[in-house]
Amino acid sequence: MAIASPLTEAAFARRRQRDWDRLDALVRAVQTRGLRRLASQQVAEVPPLYRDVCADLSRAEAARYSAPLVDYLQGLTAAAHGVLYGSRSLRGPLAERAGEARARPWAEAGVRASPLRVALELFPRAVRRHRVALLVAFLLFFVPFFGGLFATLNDPSFAVRIVPESQLRPLAEAYRQGFESGRGAGLDTAMAGFYVNNNVGIALRCFATGLFLGIGSALYLVENGLATGALMGYVAAHGAGDNILTFVAGHGSLELGAIVLAGGAGLTLGWSIVVPGDTTRVASLQAAARSVIVVVFGAAVMLFMAAAIEGFWSGSSVPAGVKRGVGGAIFALVVAYVVLAGRGSAEAEAFERTQGGPWT
Repeated sequence: MAIASPLTEAAFARRRQRDWDRLDALVRAVQTRGLRRLASQQVAEVPPLYRDVCADLSRAEAARYSAPLVDYLQGLTAAAHGVLYGSRSLRGPLAERAGEARARPWAEAGVRASPLRVALELFPRAVRRHRVALLVAFLLFFVPFFGGLFATLNDPSFAVRIVPESQLRPLAEAYRQGFESGRGAGLDTAMAGFYVNNNVGIALRCFATGLFLGIGSALYLVENGLATGALMGYVAAHGAGDNILTFVAGHGSLELGAIVLAGGAGLTLGWSIVVPGDTTRVASLQAAARSVIVVVFGAAVMLFMAAAIEGFWSGSSVPAGVKRGVGGAIFALVVAYVVLAGRGSAEAEAFERTQGGPWT
């Protein structure tokens, strides 16, 4: 195993020294003044900082950093462990005041992560935390989308080069007929199941292929964006533009948004391998995966919601104006939710302090 260079070790220490100093100060405060004298916010900082320094110690040992640094981290880890688990009198109040919960994976951050908390706080905050990766994913999907749409509106034969004509013609005919008569309940259920299978499959490919240095995610985003735009342009060019717009209005923001989220999560995985920072590529990938898991979870929920709307609402006989109005309201709610939900949550912030990975 190669010996780590002093520069690499120095960069690692500079990056992490602030948290080490903070944990050392908190440990000393508990040891000298007692837990009851600390503010609740200070107590809540100890568990995530302790877990971080344990990870730092593992990285330092794996990279074979100098003995003084490893000894320092071992001493800090031991002291923090003693504060957290050394006596019954400290364990109970610390667990209670720091809000530790081990029943769920994200509870390792000291957050009681009920499904409601995940939905209202952790998911939207995770989306904002990875905004750069998601912006890249957004552009990779929607630039080809609008390119395919306008190219097909200008020349309908363009769509045939992207999507088989055997798929395009039946779709154009179906949308020309409209949805005034609705669909049967049995067909609605069947279509909802089809949409779940199809959309989740696309999102999983956009996410999982990020392991190939992010290239797979980028290609899937471009391919699906171009094909979707070309398909919509083909239908519109054949006189059914209003109908397809009405159809996608209700579920489009959830479905396409989830695909972008999955693609952005895949890009984050890929980037963690390309630029691992001062740790190994495996450790960087693991940190990135932990950081985006909430995003992937939320994208999956969005896809199930979109499939339900697409199966039971989008193809119904509800007037077009109502469908578009509801679709606009859903879009506004999704944007407001992602931008505003979870702001100012101290417990969610404690969770985020344990999340590493690039583009955060």
